[in-house]
Amino acid sequence: MEERIFKRKLYDKMLQWKLERDGKTALLIKGARRVGKSTLAEEFARREYESYILIDFTEAAQEVRDLFEDISDLDRLLFELQYRYNTKLTPRKSVIIFDEVQDCPMARQAIKKLVKDHRYDYIETGSLLSIKKNTEKIRIPSEETRLTLLPLDYEEFRWALGDEVTVNMLHEAYEAKRSLGNATIRKSLRDFRLYMLVGGMPQAVNEYLDTNNLSAVDAVKREIIELYADDFRKIDPTGKATRMFYAVPGQLNKNASRYQISSVIEQGKQDRLEELLQDMEDSHVVIFSHHADDPNVGLSLHKDLGRYKMFLNDTGLFITLAFWDKDVTDNVIYQKLMSGKLPADLGYVFENVVAQMLTASGNKLFYHTWPTESGKHNYEVDFLLSHGTKIWPLEVKSSGYKTHASLDAFCEKFANRVSERFLVYTKDYRRDGNTTLLPVVMTMFL
Repeated sequence: MEERIFKRKLYDKMLQWKLERDGKTALLIKGARRVGKSTLAEEFARREYESYILIDFTEAAQEVRDLFEDISDLDRLLFELQYRYNTKLTPRKSVIIFDEVQDCPMARQAIKKLVKDHRYDYIETGSLLSIKKNTEKIRIPSEETRLTLLPLDYEEFRWALGDEVTVNMLHEAYEAKRSLGNATIRKSLRDFRLYMLVGGMPQAVNEYLDTNNLSAVDAVKREIIELYADDFRKIDPTGKATRMFYAVPGQLNKNASRYQISSVIEQGKQDRLEELLQDMEDSHVVIFSHHADDPNVGLSLHKDLGRYKMFLNDTGLFITLAFWDKDVTDNVIYQKLMSGKLPADLGYVFENVVAQMLTASGNKLFYHTWPTESGKHNYEVDFLLSHGTKIWPLEVKSSGYKTHASLDAFCEKFANRVSERFLVYTKDYRRDGNTTLLPVVMTMFL
């Protein structure tokens, strides 16, 4: 298998850190496992510095770990590292990478003194959840700039396929409020469905480029899902977190107004699970969308911690998890998903990919529900975004668009708070009265 280095948008933010901070802080790259943190850190070090040392604390010898137990003599510590890793470091022109830093808490604690020394730059990588759990008894350095790496977004996925044009053209159409035309929108949505199926995990993308076989990609995704499940078992030996993780597709498919803990965990109660839910959110494996009790600018001020939906960080993983009852998701299923002909309501899949794309664009997720006039059902707006002094409501549909009752009712109820309204769907860009009908592939521009 060819090992590829994928172009990532976070690289530019890392470069900004290097130029602006000039060694006054260490850089911490956090994120879920297998999203490419280590690869990105090493590629950055190779391209932007004269030399670098990468210490992978999952494999480092005990003698290396022991060096950080006593950092009173930094000259000795830095000499030992150069000697052991056979690399000459140049002051202000070299960087040391602490890979999977959560596995050596004393190295994390040493960052404060190392940054103050200012000889070299320092980059740390790790899962925020693991870092938090493994560094409870140490002094956390304040001299850190923190960045989060997510799975490849759609533009990065197109870059990986050698396409530097498509997303730029889509953005031009979005800015001009212009439809794409039948042939173009069909191709754009077919390309986008490929992204939904493969996902943005670098290993899965690499497997697709090597084999062009979606069943082989599925096998890679299953390995990642099992890795995540094992991680959740480590933080929660009772298995509650693992069960909640596996239940994400089923919960969304129920089309309920919230994640129903009691249907996943026997006698599960919200108030007893707050720390566990926070740990799951910190893992970046799942994405939370909280109910906004009073939808207005400053949505975080009105979020209901007890009412939420849960999505996966990667829709490729989501689809594999949705078909977890089979050992391998068959290529026939993938082909039907690709063509949009699978006889099932795929609304929950599109809701997950919209959640993923909005998160990648830097949005925190919120939604809103309220009773209909009859009181027998609820209206629901799938996502709410703050924009300036107003909010943008979004409704997601996987097929039809002729009716959008919840969106209409919301905009009537909160008319003075809404500036734009969107129905995200699987057809071309157009306007329907005051509503923008937005192809799902353009969600990244919101």
